[in-house]
Amino acid sequence: MLAEGEVELLGRIVDSSNGAVLVRVSLDGESRLAIHKPVALERPLWDYPDGTLAGRERAAYVVSEAGRFGVVPTTVLHDGPWGTASTQEWMGRPDVAPDLVVDVLAPDAVPDGWREVLRGETPDGEEVVVAHADDARLRTAAVFDALINNSDRKGGHLLVVGGGLWGVDHGVSLGVEPKLRTVLWGWAGEPCDPADLERVERVREALAEGTLRAELTEHLTADEVDALRRRAERLLATGLHPLPTPGWPAIPWPAM
Repeated sequence: MLAEGEVELLGRIVDSSNGAVLVRVSLDGESRLAIHKPVALERPLWDYPDGTLAGRERAAYVVSEAGRFGVVPTTVLHDGPWGTASTQEWMGRPDVAPDLVVDVLAPDAVPDGWREVLRGETPDGEEVVVAHADDARLRTAAVFDALINNSDRKGGHLLVVGGGLWGVDHGVSLGVEPKLRTVLWGWAGEPCDPADLERVERVREALAEGTLRAELTEHLTADEVDALRRRAERLLATGLHPLPTPGWPAIPWPAM
Protein backbone atom coordinates (compact mmCIF):
# COMPACT_ATOMS: atom_id res chain seq x y z
CA MET A 1 0.00 0.00 0.00
CA LEU A 2 2.70 2.51 0.97
CA ALA A 3 4.69 1.81 -2.20
CA GLU A 4 1.88 1.70 -4.74
CA GLY A 5 -1.21 3.38 -3.27
CA GLU A 6 -2.75 6.69 -4.30
CA VAL A 7 -1.36 9.65 -2.34
CA GLU A 8 -3.68 12.34 -0.97
CA LEU A 9 -2.08 15.44 0.56
CA LEU A 10 -3.41 16.29 4.03
CA GLY A 11 -0.94 18.93 5.17
CA ARG A 12 2.66 20.05 5.23
CA ILE A 13 4.87 19.61 8.29
CA VAL A 14 5.63 23.32 8.51
CA ASP A 15 8.82 23.09 10.58
CA SER A 16 10.36 20.44 8.34
CA SER A 17 13.52 21.60 6.56
CA ASN A 18 13.00 19.23 3.64
CA GLY A 19 9.36 19.52 2.63
CA ALA A 20 7.80 16.65 4.58
CA VAL A 21 4.05 16.25 4.12
CA LEU A 22 1.36 14.23 5.85
CA VAL A 23 -0.52 12.09 3.35
CA ARG A 24 -3.19 9.43 3.19
CA VAL A 25 -2.18 6.45 1.05
CA SER A 26 -5.06 4.35 -0.32
CA LEU A 27 -5.13 1.03 -2.16
CA ASP A 28 -7.94 -1.47 -2.79
CA GLY A 29 -10.36 0.28 -0.45
CA GLU A 30 -7.93 0.55 2.48
CA SER A 31 -5.84 3.50 3.61
CA ARG A 32 -3.30 4.60 6.17
CA LEU A 33 -1.45 7.77 7.08
CA ALA A 34 2.16 8.31 6.11
CA ILE A 35 4.91 10.91 6.21
CA HIS A 36 5.92 11.64 2.60
CA LYS A 37 9.29 13.27 1.81
CA PRO A 38 9.76 14.01 -1.92
CA VAL A 39 13.31 14.11 -3.28
CA ALA A 40 12.30 17.22 -5.25
CA LEU A 41 11.86 19.15 -1.98
CA GLU A 42 15.18 18.14 -0.43
CA ARG A 43 17.76 20.83 0.32
CA PRO A 44 21.32 19.91 -0.75
CA LEU A 45 23.62 19.14 2.19
CA TRP A 46 27.37 19.65 1.84
CA ASP A 47 28.19 16.71 4.14
CA TYR A 48 25.80 14.29 2.38
CA PRO A 49 26.53 15.00 -1.28
CA ASP A 50 25.75 11.49 -2.58
CA GLY A 51 22.35 9.91 -3.06
CA THR A 52 19.18 11.34 -1.55
CA LEU A 53 17.80 11.84 1.93
CA ALA A 54 14.81 9.73 0.88
CA GLY A 55 17.17 6.91 -0.03
CA ARG A 56 18.85 7.15 3.37
CA GLU A 57 15.44 6.98 5.06
CA ARG A 58 14.78 3.75 3.19
CA ALA A 59 18.29 2.41 3.93
CA ALA A 60 17.85 3.02 7.67
CA TYR A 61 14.64 0.99 7.60
CA VAL A 62 16.38 -1.82 5.69
CA VAL A 63 19.16 -1.96 8.32
CA SER A 64 16.62 -1.93 11.16
CA GLU A 65 14.77 -4.85 9.59
CA ALA A 66 17.96 -6.80 8.84
CA GLY A 67 19.00 -6.63 12.49
CA ARG A 68 15.45 -7.01 13.85
CA PHE A 69 15.86 -3.76 15.74
CA GLY A 70 12.22 -2.89 15.13
CA VAL A 71 13.05 0.81 15.52
CA VAL A 72 12.05 2.32 12.17
CA PRO A 73 8.43 2.29 10.93
CA THR A 74 7.82 0.74 7.52
CA THR A 75 9.57 3.01 4.99
CA VAL A 76 9.44 2.63 1.20
CA LEU A 77 10.19 4.68 -1.89
CA HIS A 78 7.03 5.83 -3.67
CA ASP A 79 6.70 7.48 -7.09
CA GLY A 80 4.00 9.95 -6.10
CA PRO A 81 2.64 13.27 -7.41
CA TRP A 82 5.90 15.08 -6.59
CA GLY A 83 8.14 12.34 -7.98
CA THR A 84 10.15 9.83 -5.94
CA ALA A 85 9.69 10.18 -2.18
CA SER A 86 10.34 8.24 0.98
CA THR A 87 6.99 7.21 2.43
CA GLN A 88 6.91 6.10 6.05
CA GLU A 89 3.96 4.76 8.00
CA TRP A 90 2.68 7.39 10.43
CA MET A 91 2.69 5.95 13.95
CA GLY A 92 -0.23 6.94 16.16
CA ARG A 93 -2.63 9.81 15.46
CA PRO A 94 -1.64 13.29 14.27
CA ASP A 95 -3.94 14.90 16.86
CA VAL A 96 -2.51 12.94 19.84
CA ALA A 97 0.99 13.66 21.12
CA PRO A 98 3.06 10.53 21.79
CA ASP A 99 4.49 9.84 25.25
CA LEU A 100 7.86 11.49 25.84
CA VAL A 101 10.94 9.41 26.60
CA VAL A 102 13.34 12.34 26.17
CA ASP A 103 12.80 15.86 27.50
CA VAL A 104 14.36 19.19 28.40
CA LEU A 105 13.47 19.83 32.04
CA ALA A 106 14.23 21.88 35.09
CA PRO A 107 16.82 20.04 37.24
CA ASP A 108 14.25 19.30 39.96
CA ALA A 109 11.71 17.98 37.43
CA VAL A 110 13.70 15.02 36.06
CA PRO A 111 11.63 11.85 36.66
CA ASP A 112 13.06 9.19 38.95
CA GLY A 113 15.14 6.66 37.02
CA TRP A 114 15.80 8.90 34.04
CA ARG A 115 19.37 9.39 32.83
CA GLU A 116 20.78 12.88 32.66
CA VAL A 117 22.66 13.67 29.44
CA LEU A 118 23.74 17.28 29.98
CA ARG A 119 23.00 20.52 31.78
CA GLY A 120 22.71 23.92 30.18
CA GLU A 121 20.92 27.24 30.31
CA THR A 122 18.07 28.81 28.40
CA PRO A 123 18.65 32.24 26.78
CA ASP A 124 17.07 33.69 29.94
CA GLY A 125 19.62 31.98 32.18
CA GLU A 126 17.36 29.22 33.52
CA GLU A 127 19.16 25.96 34.24
CA VAL A 128 17.83 23.00 32.26
CA VAL A 129 18.64 19.32 31.92
CA VAL A 130 18.42 17.09 28.85
CA ALA A 131 17.45 13.63 30.10
CA HIS A 132 15.92 10.41 28.84
CA ALA A 133 14.18 7.38 30.27
CA ASP A 134 16.21 4.35 31.32
CA ASP A 135 14.22 2.14 28.96
CA ALA A 136 15.37 -1.04 27.20
CA ARG A 137 13.62 0.01 23.98
CA LEU A 138 15.41 3.34 24.06
CA ARG A 139 18.71 1.57 24.68
CA THR A 140 18.14 -0.51 21.56
CA ALA A 141 17.52 2.72 19.64
CA ALA A 142 20.82 4.11 20.97
CA VAL A 143 22.71 1.07 19.60
CA PHE A 144 20.88 1.37 16.29
CA ASP A 145 21.88 5.04 16.07
CA ALA A 146 25.52 4.17 16.73
CA LEU A 147 25.35 1.53 14.01
CA ILE A 148 23.87 3.84 11.36
CA ASN A 149 25.93 6.87 12.45
CA ASN A 150 22.82 8.96 13.04
CA SER A 151 23.80 12.63 13.09
CA ASP A 152 20.42 14.07 14.13
CA ARG A 153 18.69 12.06 16.85
CA LYS A 154 16.53 14.70 18.48
CA GLY A 155 14.22 13.86 21.37
CA GLY A 156 11.17 14.52 19.23
CA HIS A 157 12.28 11.82 16.78
CA LEU A 158 11.51 9.10 19.36
CA LEU A 159 7.84 8.18 19.67
CA VAL A 160 6.11 5.82 22.11
CA VAL A 161 2.95 4.60 20.40
CA GLY A 162 0.85 1.60 21.40
CA GLY A 163 3.54 0.14 23.63
CA GLY A 164 6.22 0.34 20.95
CA LEU A 165 9.06 2.81 20.58
CA TRP A 166 9.73 4.19 17.11
CA GLY A 167 12.55 6.30 15.73
CA VAL A 168 11.89 8.58 12.77
CA ASP A 169 13.78 11.03 10.55
CA HIS A 170 16.95 9.18 9.45
CA GLY A 171 17.82 11.19 6.34
CA VAL A 172 21.17 12.37 7.73
CA SER A 173 22.64 9.02 8.70
CA LEU A 174 24.82 6.25 7.26
CA GLY A 175 27.70 8.56 6.31
CA VAL A 176 31.36 7.55 6.36
CA GLU A 177 32.86 10.03 8.84
CA PRO A 178 31.96 9.48 12.52
CA LYS A 179 29.11 11.92 13.17
CA LEU A 180 26.98 10.41 15.90
CA ARG A 181 24.91 13.29 17.29
CA THR A 182 22.15 12.24 19.64
CA VAL A 183 20.30 12.89 22.89
CA LEU A 184 20.78 9.25 23.92
CA TRP A 185 24.16 9.48 25.68
CA GLY A 186 22.88 8.13 29.00
CA TRP A 187 24.63 4.78 28.51
CA ALA A 188 27.87 6.12 26.97
CA GLY A 189 30.79 3.85 27.80
CA GLU A 190 28.61 1.16 29.36
CA PRO A 191 28.28 -2.42 28.06
CA CYS A 192 25.60 -2.91 25.42
CA ASP A 193 22.76 -5.28 26.16
CA PRO A 194 23.62 -8.73 24.70
CA ALA A 195 20.33 -8.75 22.78
CA ASP A 196 21.34 -5.52 21.05
CA LEU A 197 24.74 -6.96 20.13
CA GLU A 198 22.91 -9.91 18.59
CA ARG A 199 21.02 -7.41 16.43
CA VAL A 200 24.31 -5.83 15.34
CA GLU A 201 25.69 -9.29 14.53
CA ARG A 202 22.68 -10.02 12.29
CA VAL A 203 23.46 -6.87 10.31
CA ARG A 204 27.14 -7.82 10.03
CA GLU A 205 26.23 -11.32 8.83
CA ALA A 206 23.71 -9.98 6.31
CA LEU A 207 26.35 -7.63 4.90
CA ALA A 208 28.84 -10.51 4.63
CA GLU A 209 26.30 -12.64 2.80
CA GLY A 210 25.90 -9.90 0.20
CA THR A 211 22.11 -9.54 0.01
CA LEU A 212 21.96 -6.58 2.40
CA ARG A 213 24.92 -4.92 0.68
CA ALA A 214 23.19 -5.23 -2.68
CA GLU A 215 20.02 -3.58 -1.38
CA LEU A 216 21.87 -0.80 0.43
CA THR A 217 24.02 0.11 -2.58
CA GLU A 218 20.80 1.19 -4.32
CA HIS A 219 20.79 4.13 -1.88
CA LEU A 220 24.34 4.47 -0.49
CA THR A 221 27.86 4.56 -1.87
CA ALA A 222 30.15 1.53 -1.55
CA ASP A 223 32.26 3.48 0.97
CA GLU A 224 29.17 4.14 3.09
CA VAL A 225 28.22 0.46 3.12
CA ASP A 226 31.81 -0.44 4.07
CA ALA A 227 31.64 2.12 6.89
CA LEU A 228 28.44 0.48 8.16
CA ARG A 229 30.24 -2.88 8.26
CA ARG A 230 33.17 -1.36 10.17
CA ARG A 231 30.85 0.23 12.73
CA ALA A 232 29.15 -3.14 13.27
CA GLU A 233 32.51 -4.82 13.76
CA ARG A 234 33.64 -2.10 16.18
CA LEU A 235 30.49 -2.38 18.28
CA LEU A 236 30.90 -6.15 18.44
CA ALA A 237 34.60 -5.87 19.32
CA THR A 238 34.12 -3.36 22.16
CA GLY A 239 30.67 -4.40 23.32
CA LEU A 240 30.23 -0.85 24.58
CA HIS A 241 27.97 2.08 23.87
CA PRO A 242 30.24 4.62 22.13
CA LEU A 243 31.46 7.90 23.58
CA PRO A 244 30.98 11.24 21.79
CA THR A 245 33.30 11.91 18.86
CA PRO A 246 35.93 14.58 19.65
CA GLY A 247 35.62 17.65 17.45
CA TRP A 248 32.00 16.99 16.51
CA PRO A 249 28.89 18.36 18.30
CA ALA A 250 27.52 15.55 20.45
CA ILE A 251 23.98 16.93 20.77
CA PRO A 252 21.69 17.97 17.90
CA TRP A 253 20.17 21.44 17.86
CA PRO A 254 17.55 21.83 19.03
CA ALA A 255 17.64 18.85 21.37
CA MET A 256 13.86 18.53 21.11
